[in-house]
Amino acid sequence: MLKLACVCLLAIVSLGISGKVRAAPPPAMEGTLGDYHGFVRHDFEVDGCRAIVVDPKADGPHRPWIWRAEFFDHRPELDLALLARGFHLVFIDVGNTFGAPSAMKHWDVYYELLTRKYGFSKKPVLEGLSRGGLYIYNWAAANPHKVSVLYGDNPVLDFKSWPGGKGKGPGSAGDWQKLQTDYGFHSEAEALAYKFNPVDNLVSLAKAKVPVIHCAADADEVVPYEENTVVLKERYEKLGGHIQVIVKHGFQHHPHGLDDPTPLVDFISKYTGK
Repeated sequence: MLKLACVCLLAIVSLGISGKVRAAPPPAMEGTLGDYHGFVRHDFEVDGCRAIVVDPKADGPHRPWIWRAEFFDHRPELDLALLARGFHLVFIDVGNTFGAPSAMKHWDVYYELLTRKYGFSKKPVLEGLSRGGLYIYNWAAANPHKVSVLYGDNPVLDFKSWPGGKGKGPGSAGDWQKLQTDYGFHSEAEALAYKFNPVDNLVSLAKAKVPVIHCAADADEVVPYEENTVVLKERYEKLGGHIQVIVKHGFQHHPHGLDDPTPLVDFISKYTGK
């Protein structure tokens, strides 16, 4: 009888008022503690890569997060606004690898760590500034049901445009050669024939109804607007996808972002409920 009573007591303790089993709290985040604009920052290593997680001041039960690709802390207005709303800010340094398959494998490992061990939301917001666009679109296309929103800021969406320089922009010869190596291409012709640039690889995202927002400068001299965001918007909408573009008329590649990120925050809030 005593044993039965103990079992019943444990069952009662493990149940909330609703009668549902309470989930165990996630473990404390690993890493060296630091400060990020007044928020707690964790620096650690994941899969051989430097990783960062920044905590909001109030951590909600669903642990929403924004995953920035490349250029951590450059124009952080959106990141800071979302931190203030309870989002975590996440980054992993996979090197300047242009969203290549090796980079995406590191992203897979990081995603599993954050969602399985630390209880982060299964559907983060992905943020890609400039070449970061290649990372977020490549990972999202392979994992469309693991993404809540895609945000691109003057994003590279076709590597023929940048760093290839095969359109109106000058490209970057050194980055173009490195990209071919990182992707395992044996020749420039093979790179130019590649069929899975973000502008070409939108079907899975459209089927999953992933909402997209871009902030794009129509005078971008580095990542030409017409070859990247304009092409992607036309193709995504043709597939039935939803995309909003905030056009920065007359602006070039820099400065990135918006001084007031409210339109971006509102869009993200609409589709995440946060």
